[in-house]
Amino acid sequence: MTIKKSVTPASLAAQAMGWIDPVTRAVVPPIHMASTYERDADNAYRSGRIYARADNPTFDQAETTLSALEGGAKALIFSSGMSAATACFLALAPGDHVVAPKVMYWSLRNWLGNFATSWGLKVEFVDADRIDAIVAAVRPGDTKLVWLETPANPTWAVSDIAAAAEIAHKAGALLAVDSTVATPVLTRPIEHGADIVMHSATKYLNGHSDIIAGALVGAHDDEHWARLRMIRAQLGTVLGQTEAWLLMRGMRTLFPRVQWACRSAETLAQKFSEHPMIAEVLYPGLPSFAGHAAAKKQMSGGFSGMLSVRIKGGEPTAIATAACVELWKRATSLGGVESLIEHRASIEGPGTPCPPDLLRLSVGMEDAGDLYDDLDQALRRAHNA
Repeated sequence: MTIKKSVTPASLAAQAMGWIDPVTRAVVPPIHMASTYERDADNAYRSGRIYARADNPTFDQAETTLSALEGGAKALIFSSGMSAATACFLALAPGDHVVAPKVMYWSLRNWLGNFATSWGLKVEFVDADRIDAIVAAVRPGDTKLVWLETPANPTWAVSDIAAAAEIAHKAGALLAVDSTVATPVLTRPIEHGADIVMHSATKYLNGHSDIIAGALVGAHDDEHWARLRMIRAQLGTVLGQTEAWLLMRGMRTLFPRVQWACRSAETLAQKFSEHPMIAEVLYPGLPSFAGHAAAKKQMSGGFSGMLSVRIKGGEPTAIATAACVELWKRATSLGGVESLIEHRASIEGPGTPCPPDLLRLSVGMEDAGDLYDDLDQALRRAHNA
């Protein structure tokens, strides 16, 4: 790594920490496909590498770059966002109490409400955008982990990271933050007191909708971090070598992609706020949004490329609107270069806290005017059907 530490995070990402191959002088790293590594003659592993289920040189650049962008001590990349997130809970002991948001990534919420509780964790779901709710839920000495997702999918509720960190640490608990939507471009949770930052790296970090990946960044290289590393190795939830290379490829354009998406999302949020067929726009960048003040405090440079719109006419009209789009793509996921639209309640199913009239929008790299025109015509066709 040769780049100066004094440059901005955007430059660190663009040059992948300034890495240059020492042998070929290539500016792009190779993919190391080896699954195992030779021992030294005296049976030692002075290279530091033993087996690819625990480690691989292809991981190094992505992990080092992400750790630098988040201001952390160490990073680990995983085979999916779910494997990264669940590792944080599997690192706890049966009987430990954890606090998590009512509104959060639906697959993780289901896992917490089913597997984690059957395994022995005590899981309490709260309105995590309300500090008083976190205070009421945390049990000093019993709570071991407070989990936040901010902005929270799909209503984009904003949690106060610094306030939650103070509460968690006072009770002897760790604070973990799913910062998938904010990315280190907009928020660096460790600077606000978080102990762990989680990313579904499938989304903005990769940004091209062509891999599944997850990541954790730790504020401290301590015993707890060693446990997370051990869980990844023993459960085999390590990312493939090619996927690790693609993740680093995507991270090099993270800043311009996120910044473009933020500008477009803010434009769309403002215009859709005045649309006669939309009942409400959920976007942290709107002054009318309930979490706007908290977002301004801990987000800089934008308020994400994600927004949701609640459609007049309820669920049938929302579904019909999604059916009429031509430029937006009807697909699950977010953070790619293509713009996606989804009727989220249908995906989440029974028990979802997602309003049935809500459409989730992931704004990509297309022209904001084109995106507005397409959804506008879809709304008009759905309402006139």
